[in-house]
Amino acid sequence: MAKFDVLDMNGKKVDTVELSDAVFGITPNEKAVHAAVVNFLANQRQGTQSTKTRSEVSGGGRKPWRQKGTGHARQGSIRAPQWTHGGIALGPKPRDYSYRLNRKVKRLAILSALSAKAACGDMIVVDKLAMDEYKTKTVVAMLSAIGAGKKNLIVTPAVEAKLVKSAANIPGVTTTVATSVNTYDVVNADKFIVSVDAAKKLEEVLG
Repeated sequence: MAKFDVLDMNGKKVDTVELSDAVFGITPNEKAVHAAVVNFLANQRQGTQSTKTRSEVSGGGRKPWRQKGTGHARQGSIRAPQWTHGGIALGPKPRDYSYRLNRKVKRLAILSALSAKAACGDMIVVDKLAMDEYKTKTVVAMLSAIGAGKKNLIVTPAVEAKLVKSAANIPGVTTTVATSVNTYDVVNADKFIVSVDAAKKLEEVLG
């Protein structure tokens, strides 16, 4: 069980907490993390890109000149791929890029990402992440006090509406709940900011 300092929202140390090595102390598996990140990004692709083939562009119904005797290369249509404004050969068409990743690999990836953040000191544990009012300035002050980075992932045990909306327009800040943490968000963040209750929830879900 590794010990972590617990800060309040003013950046002062108020306690320590022991977190499970099974969640925050494993040896990171880079291949699993890579597979999970690639899978996440692939699943975000809309796949709506589309080009027109020679059968879909307008025009080109008539043979532009006779087959022989002109000195030109033979041509069957002015909408063939080699022509300006012609169809596109082998261009992209709408498709689904998403695929499923093995459940064990996904679990290993998120454990690896969390453990890597904990090992290199990029995980900040806060006693609680809650606000009494909607105020972006309060979140900015909190991030500055606890030593946050340019890109931060804030994790709470349940949806904290005031915190979520207050942080929504701060560049580089993402908020989520413990049950929805994914490998990409953890890896992409400079600092992983988690409340004590959220950390315990992660242990419960992933342990």
